[in-house]
Amino acid sequence: MKAGRLKQILLLTDGCSNHGEDPIAVAALARNQGVTVNVIGVLDDRQNEKPQGLEEVESIAEAGGGVSQIVYQKSLSQTVQMVTRQAMTQTIQGVVNKELQEILGEGKSIEELPPATRSEVVEVVEDLGEACELEVLVLVDTSASMHHKLPTVKEALYDLSLSLNARTGSNQFSIYTFPDVKNTIRRVIKWTPELGEINGVFSKLSSGGYTPTGPALKEALYAFTEKPLFRGIQDGEDPYEETGF
Repeated sequence: MKAGRLKQILLLTDGCSNHGEDPIAVAALARNQGVTVNVIGVLDDRQNEKPQGLEEVESIAEAGGGVSQIVYQKSLSQTVQMVTRQAMTQTIQGVVNKELQEILGEGKSIEELPPATRSEVVEVVEDLGEACELEVLVLVDTSASMHHKLPTVKEALYDLSLSLNARTGSNQFSIYTFPDVKNTIRRVIKWTPELGEINGVFSKLSSGGYTPTGPALKEALYAFTEKPLFRGIQDGEDPYEETGF
């Protein structure tokens, strides 16, 4: 079993979508296309109760085969890293379970293996998580209520870049924001192996408007076809061929 390529959308928001198609349906579409959707709901540090609008956070992530968390700003950096890595492990475990079922029969999973065998499989999952190619498209809600949270988001994403670059596998990050006056989403950082330029970009972001989460997720899916092809060409690979496990 070799390391493959994992694709994730990481949605950071603090409210309920209020424009366009259902984000839960779009997340399911993304999952069918091999893209995991993770969602983090960001609370004000002063808030004592979960806002009603964040109830869809869990539903979007569940439909997208990903992980969801609702956190206060002060815990955002740690949570972004945890959610990204947890989703990687979850996806790899799904692939491993599928292969186990083909070998051992339907209904078999990692949890049902003998302890010694299970520990070996868990080790394989961890190794694949370190070695796989990872593409993370970060989709940031910049509606009016998110304005004062953007500095915290910036720091969390920079920490995520540093954390994931400690892996042996390659990383590609891209950052989009929504809503945009002219388009549904706006690319603020194109595909790059690290997020060193994030400070200058986030200081120029404006916020306001409605929250078209569904259309934004749909547009974000197209961005996975816009990555640079140089690496695949240089390696003699077909740049349009998906890498599997």
